[in-house]
Amino acid sequence: MRILFVGDVFGSAGRRIVHEHIGHVIEERAIDLVIINGENAAGGFGLTPAIADELFNLGAHVITTGNHVWDKREIIEYLQSVPPESHERPRRVIRPANYVAGTPGHGFYQGQLSSGQEFAVINLQGRVFMGQSDDPFRTADALLKQITAKVIFVDFHAEATSEKAALGWYLDGRVTAVVGTHTHVPTADDRVLPGGTAYQTDAGMSGPYNSIIGVEKELVLQRFLTGMPGKFEAAKDDPRMAATIIECDGKTGRASGIQRLLLGV
Repeated sequence: MRILFVGDVFGSAGRRIVHEHIGHVIEERAIDLVIINGENAAGGFGLTPAIADELFNLGAHVITTGNHVWDKREIIEYLQSVPPESHERPRRVIRPANYVAGTPGHGFYQGQLSSGQEFAVINLQGRVFMGQSDDPFRTADALLKQITAKVIFVDFHAEATSEKAALGWYLDGRVTAVVGTHTHVPTADDRVLPGGTAYQTDAGMSGPYNSIIGVEKELVLQRFLTGMPGKFEAAKDDPRMAATIIECDGKTGRASGIQRLLLGV
């Protein structure tokens, strides 16, 4: 079984480059399960229902998010529009599971592919430099007691490399893959850990690389040089799709390979 994970889609440039590449990657690599992090897909900040539908139309089975999930307020009603047991599109957009109890939406999704293969996707958020949230380690423990699927993918949306690596080792042998998001820089540490869990600190950004992590360079430089606040805008130039492919045994959930991709125009 092969899983394609597309890293943080950033703005219209990110959506365009994913649209350009995802179809042929799915076909040429014989991808079974497609997961896309869409938390920055709407202008670089947040996700709208219309853009979620756009990503689903490109082939996503599940859309993960992160700390910008609430930046577009209309996503809240979208997440609440279906019951927890639903398999419709709004239920397949997930937010970090370790948000406080009562937060809209859900932090994991368990479903089945047309082949009958069961899978689960967990979204977690780090706590180092990321603000308040519950413990992602113990949240993962609790979720794994509920999940029956063998193939389990974890999107860990976190800032600190050490925290991401720690969760990867903590879950080694218990999930199929732990892949980080949030920093927008693809890391070269993709590997399969001894227990059979594929790991990468960050899948990287699918968006404009002629930028500072997706934002127009001049706006970010002005912030650093003056300390004055200002509105950030998504850049447009040099779009690339950052993604990770995991190969695993559908019966056991153990990963056998992981490969990172960075595809430009």
